[in-house]
Amino acid sequence: MKLSPVSLLMAAVLALGGAFPAFAEKADRDKPMNAEADALRYDDLNQTSVFTGNVVITKGTTIVRGDRVDVVQDPQGYQQATAVAAPGKLAYFRRKRDGLDEYIEGEAERIEYDSRADVVKFIKRAVVRRYAGATLMDETTGALITYDNNTDVFTVDGGPQNRTAANPTGRIRAMLSPRTAASAPAAVTPPAGTAPRLRPSTTLGQ
Repeated sequence: MKLSPVSLLMAAVLALGGAFPAFAEKADRDKPMNAEADALRYDDLNQTSVFTGNVVITKGTTIVRGDRVDVVQDPQGYQQATAVAAPGKLAYFRRKRDGLDEYIEGEAERIEYDSRADVVKFIKRAVVRRYAGATLMDETTGALITYDNNTDVFTVDGGPQNRTAANPTGRIRAMLSPRTAASAPAAVTPPAGTAPRLRPSTTLGQ
């Protein structure tokens, strides 16, 4: 079913209004969701939406891309979303961390999000990166990477699915940068005029 951009956008907002709320910083939850795709199949009875063909979903700072994105909503209003890449390619996910100039970016053949648990899984040929501004700080690869948005904790599993010509053992690989002063809270600067006055010493050398 081919839809005009306006019809597709309206269907996306109705079908997926809360599909990815916790992926982004808190301000994203109040932002409208926009979707682009070649086609959409929406089943109101079963509360399912299937976007196909160069799918791009944005909600505030959150970006999700894939060849196909399926969304299912349960009776309690929670959503499970799955983004699948085209053959030979990778699905993509990016979000801004709340209150920081940092971004979490991930790619995999398959990306699954559970809004009830607020957990995202990157499955097969998975890679997750952390950027401070535009600077790459951390990068991790594995067969399965699970990221918990509640705690900012991720786990990485290796295995046969992670084997490539460059990594025949399938072991996980990680590059983790130390936290710098820029990541720590800024030092408190005393108000102007409160710095102690300096006076020459008459006892130097004694």
